[in-house]
Amino acid sequence: MKKILFAILLICISLTLFGQATMTFTPASNISAYTFDGIRSGVEKLKMNTYILGQVAKPGLYVVPDDTDFLTLLALAGGPREDAKLSKIRIVRPSEQGEKVIWVNFKKYLESGDPTLIPEMKPGDTIVVSGTIFYAFSRVADFLSKAAITLSVYNLVTGL
Repeated sequence: MKKILFAILLICISLTLFGQATMTFTPASNISAYTFDGIRSGVEKLKMNTYILGQVAKPGLYVVPDDTDFLTLLALAGGPREDAKLSKIRIVRPSEQGEKVIWVNFKKYLESGDPTLIPEMKPGDTIVVSGTIFYAFSRVADFLSKAAITLSVYNLVTGL
């Protein structure tokens, strides 16, 4: 009975600790980068798919007007979280030659207000806002605390 209880407990804890899956999205080549949004005031309006991932309040896919800029998209995603690394935001842009990476120093933009530091958004762009070293440290500390709890439960169960 103890062995069965221990096995169930170990499986539950293992799923909690290591059950985080990563997903990747590869769009099909025949998907259009734009969506027709109609004609307003005699001008055709298009929408484009953009993605924002990482340390923002609401990461995900955003279908936005084709003239949306980086700042607007960041604001739509709820802005960067407090553990976001603002000095090195990555924009991954699909191209004929493969993926192109553009680096944005958003911290410098906030300090200077220089609009030339903010790139134009293109369809299919993926903005990746990484976490600071403190964020990485907190993730490691969280993992180590869960491992310590697992070992404590193991000692408790085997000591019965």
